[in-house]
Amino acid sequence: MFLHACKIGGVSQDPLGIVSVRPEPDLLRIRLLDEPYVIRYWADVLLPRSVADDSSDPRDRISGVCGLRYRRDRGGICLYRPGTPARILLTGFNPRWWERVTELLRDDYQLLQGQPEWTPDERATHTATRTHPVQPALIFSPLLRRIRATAGPGKVNATDAWSSMGGFRLETTDGPPCPELIHLLGTGPTGLGWEARHKTCTCLCDHIHGSCDIDFRDPATGYFVHYSNGKWGRTSDERHRRTMANANLDAFTR
Repeated sequence: MFLHACKIGGVSQDPLGIVSVRPEPDLLRIRLLDEPYVIRYWADVLLPRSVADDSSDPRDRISGVCGLRYRRDRGGICLYRPGTPARILLTGFNPRWWERVTELLRDDYQLLQGQPEWTPDERATHTATRTHPVQPALIFSPLLRRIRATAGPGKVNATDAWSSMGGFRLETTDGPPCPELIHLLGTGPTGLGWEARHKTCTCLCDHIHGSCDIDFRDPATGYFVHYSNGKWGRTSDERHRRTMANANLDAFTR
């Protein structure tokens, strides 16, 4: 799910549009930014749909997160997979926004929301993904619970991640100082235990716009995560605010 949500780009000071995360047993509470554009984006990239594709690779048959379904629950939108106990509760916005968005998506795509169980294509796609030697969920599911660690002090933050050459890339446009990130993702009391193997850091010098790079290694999996902070220096100027206002208007249209 993390990799699907990453492409939202720089919306605000909240990476991925996530204001806060609160883990509970079998439940992850995610408070999203109270903006229609964010809700449209999350529904669009997460909800599974059938894809007309002639490829023989089952991974090309489904777009979105296989098996994901939703329901209104406790003032928010509950995301779940039939047959599994884990749930994600999205809050911080009017749940009706989500329903308006999904109504629009349903007119344009073959959403699988109405299926009470996993479809055969979802099973095939999920199985094919699980047999791949690189398992992003082992790295990025724990990171999602600590996504705020990737937010810098600026007004616009973007976090992106993807699989790369047997490992992973994690990138921020305006991330936090490297010592802070290493503490939060490394051996700090609430960290992930990632080891910082090598870093090139300009956080604490006069090269304000120089990028920072850290090679992390997760001892539990042996995977490497190559992190970079671009230090774009993005600000919420009038052009950015106008873009977001237009995106909010477009959220409830096709």
